[in-house]
Amino acid sequence: MPPLEGRTAIVTGAGRLRGLGRAIAERLAEDGANVVVSDVEGDGDSEMQEVCATIGERAVARPCDVRDENAVADLVAFAADRFGSVDVLVNNAGIGYMMQPLDDVSAEDWRLVLEVNLMGAFLCTKYAARQMVAQGRGGRIVNIASQAAKSGFPHMASYVASKHGMVGLTRSNAVELGTHGITVNAVCPNHVTTDLGARQNDYFAAYKGLSVEQYLADMAGRIPLGRPGLAADTANAVAFLCSDAADYITGEALNVSGGEEMH
Repeated sequence: MPPLEGRTAIVTGAGRLRGLGRAIAERLAEDGANVVVSDVEGDGDSEMQEVCATIGERAVARPCDVRDENAVADLVAFAADRFGSVDVLVNNAGIGYMMQPLDDVSAEDWRLVLEVNLMGAFLCTKYAARQMVAQGRGGRIVNIASQAAKSGFPHMASYVASKHGMVGLTRSNAVELGTHGITVNAVCPNHVTTDLGARQNDYFAAYKGLSVEQYLADMAGRIPLGRPGLAADTANAVAFLCSDAADYITGEALNVSGGEEMH
């Protein structure tokens, strides 16, 4: 039997064809889970449906702005009504494209990043955990943090702050929810060239006066395993943390960085 057969997973920020969320949703479905693919409404709605089509009948789309508490509550209720339970939550929704020197960062942009990356994870965890506790059979919550949850990077103050905060949220929630059999962990990938990652490549290559090709070659050169991350690397780590094999792991912030990040 597939390891997640009969379980239901919500994956936020999963409605983009080149995103980490898609890779995570696909892997969880491969492991037998029913998957609710969620992302913000707008021009990406058709792309969200495409992601579901690539996964197959186990996947269904449900738009949600993770900053909106009512929308988050509706998302969790939808998943429970559609598939009978909520067993896994992956907090993947995030913003990482606002790259600016510190003195150019507006309060509005700062709030937006913190609201999506950190408050969104808090709200989704709150309602998913409430559902899991009511079900009485535990659950899995995985927060997609970042190497930026462990180290600082220039021109990304709000992003780095939000991801450090996500690790703190992970640890606090792990302590509180452990008595209900709910594990809470974070995955901290290094750079992955998703749509968001491609924008970061362009920005930081220009910032360093390099071509994108040279920027990526330099990145690979400082990673012990010799390459930047792939979406599948993160998806594999999430799948493990959602499996019964990770039943005794909680409160951890797991690096998935090819050895680039070791603390």
